[in-house]
Amino acid sequence: MDGEQDHAEELAQHRGRLLVLACLAPIVGALAGLVGAIFRLALVHADRWRDAMIAWAHGYDNVGFALVTLACAAAVAIAAGLVRRISPHASGSGIPHVEAVLHEELPPAPSRLIPVKFLGGLLAIGSGLALGREGPSVQMGATSAYVVALAFRCPWPVARVLLAAGAGAGLATAFNAPIAGAIFVLEELVRRFETGIAIAALGASATAIAVARLVLGDQPDFAVAALAYPGPGTAPLFFVLGVAAGLLAVVYNRTLLATIALFGRLGRWPVELRAGVIGGAVGMLAWFAPDLVGGGDPLTQRALAGREALGALPLLFLLRLVLGAVSYAASTPGGLFAPMLVLGAQLGLAFGILCRMAFPDLGIAPEGFAVVGMAAFFTGVVRAPLTGIVLVTEMTASVVMLLPMLGACFIAMLVPALLRDAPIYDALRERLLAQRRAGEW
Repeated sequence: MDGEQDHAEELAQHRGRLLVLACLAPIVGALAGLVGAIFRLALVHADRWRDAMIAWAHGYDNVGFALVTLACAAAVAIAAGLVRRISPHASGSGIPHVEAVLHEELPPAPSRLIPVKFLGGLLAIGSGLALGREGPSVQMGATSAYVVALAFRCPWPVARVLLAAGAGAGLATAFNAPIAGAIFVLEELVRRFETGIAIAALGASATAIAVARLVLGDQPDFAVAALAYPGPGTAPLFFVLGVAAGLLAVVYNRTLLATIALFGRLGRWPVELRAGVIGGAVGMLAWFAPDLVGGGDPLTQRALAGREALGALPLLFLLRLVLGAVSYAASTPGGLFAPMLVLGAQLGLAFGILCRMAFPDLGIAPEGFAVVGMAAFFTGVVRAPLTGIVLVTEMTASVVMLLPMLGACFIAMLVPALLRDAPIYDALRERLLAQRRAGEW
């Protein structure tokens, strides 16, 4: 009898918790969507302002060059200083910190992280660092959710679920991809399926997108021309693309970690000085090639439209790979997703052009390979294939390449696993915990 009563009480508690999550998740999503949409809109204006400043400065030759370099250096240094002085948790992507909080390895970030992440990310990415908007959006969404949980005096198990849902809502807002945001919570952040988490993630992502589209509109991030379904003869090519994506994902991960370690050895330099040097170097690059700096959405769009020459693609890929690693080492707010998508699209386009040259009878569309390359490279780096496939599908509003994506992502995930390369966010989380143990912050 007592057992039946205990079971009934557990069911009542479970239903009560689900009801609380169902009520609070839309609030969390609305807040995350509003913050993320304003952040994304601010970045658009920052990019335009940077381009206008560079165009104006070109009228003043060497003086203009010095002004652009110093302005970018100062902005990035200020961003790094805000992080160091006010909210060290705001450094970098923020996704490793969110994962550490969900695994109860670190405490949640205080609410002051939100303005630091917003302003620091705006300064860093707006100055031309090759960083993504999704990292700040995810961490600001998670922190906003924790603020809501505290306001409603939720116990930690409920607050934890809301925090994960807020993070997913931030990702959904960053890329106008609500389903990917919910899947990201289950596949990457908590790595298991629970009814309560699924309800909260879906509710928060749906509400976030509803709010964000009032600010940003409802168009997909990238315009992709209508693609024909790939013929059966092209199937082996997508497996080969998966191999290339997996190998280059290992190179990307190791380059990023090695670059962070290299700049970390400059311990005698203040963080602001290191960041300023990186910002100044990016400013110099922006002076000569303004289209190559920043988050990289225009570069991704050009690849998806097939507007890059084959001879230029390897150089562009190498430049963006190094620029992304150096930018992340500046210790400013900024994510990895958007720069990864640039590299994946460029890899896929180059591979598609080569395949079209080698097999002219197959009727290959290189733009389709660019779409698949985005998902495959993302999968190789992060090891979250479902998130990658759904994210790219929502961003391009194209379902034609779903089957090739499955094959390419299968191989792109297998290759790094066989090479014992850790997923990038696992490696960054371990580094974060090591810094905490060493008392660096």
